[in-house]
Amino acid sequence: MARVLIVDDAAFMRMMIKDILGKNGFEIVGEAPNGLKAVELYKKERPDVVTMDITMPEMDGIEAVKEIKAFDPNAKIVMCSAMGQQTMVMDAIRAGAKDFIVKPFQADRVLEALNKAIG
Repeated sequence: MARVLIVDDAAFMRMMIKDILGKNGFEIVGEAPNGLKAVELYKKERPDVVTMDITMPEMDGIEAVKEIKAFDPNAKIVMCSAMGQQTMVMDAIRAGAKDFIVKPFQADRVLEALNKAIG
């Protein structure tokens, strides 16, 4: 069972992802409302995969990806982006993210991206 860390500043977005993943056999090991907390939780929980929002307070998703990858080069991170954030998604991929999913989330796309990232 893959262990997931969900990172999004919107609680309802975290709930949506948690709902999709919970129904499909993933274990949610933590939730973070910003990049700072995400890095801290990643180090503590060592999840198999992370869903990472891009635009968040305190530390955005791209910075968080860089910090997590610096800590663990094998980290598997899937970005969550709103429409029109293509440039930021590319920055995130360059920083080491594996894939991205676009809001509003479609369950099958979320599962596909996470399973692909985990390998």
